[in-house]
Amino acid sequence: MDLLVNGALRPLPDELADPAMPLLWVLRDLLGLTGTKYGCGVAACGACTVHVGGAPVRACVTPLSAVGRQPVRTIEGLAGSNPHPLQQAWIEHQVPQCGYCQSGLLMAAAALLARNPRPTEADIDAALTNLCRCGTLPRVREAVLAAAARLRGERLPAPPLRA
Repeated sequence: MDLLVNGALRPLPDELADPAMPLLWVLRDLLGLTGTKYGCGVAACGACTVHVGGAPVRACVTPLSAVGRQPVRTIEGLAGSNPHPLQQAWIEHQVPQCGYCQSGLLMAAAALLARNPRPTEADIDAALTNLCRCGTLPRVREAVLAAAARLRGERLPAPPLRA
């Protein structure tokens, strides 16, 4: 079986690629793409968020059989040779603390901006249901709004200074 991940066709050994295996373990254990994190195993926290067919999914509960021939995009495929505008905004707004949930948050935010280039704070709150135990969600909102503006080609004011 082959899986299209981050624009590349990746072969999966048939003897290891059980159709019932969660996509999270296919990505991490079979393909070595460890940017997608395991958090809860029940789709509650969002640390495992990836895109399947362009839509955000929780990879911990998505069986390989549900993916089929749809393209999969992980945090490793979010940016090209330069950081994605979301990644740059994450840095500028000092979003990460522990960093564990960040790949899932970034993937959920990227899916939001792909379908809504002008999100409101309410749109962000509705789309990013990921948990962040460090409490950086206000910074996440700021960063998503900044990235959205950057993607629209707007000039941005400097982010607030943080102590």
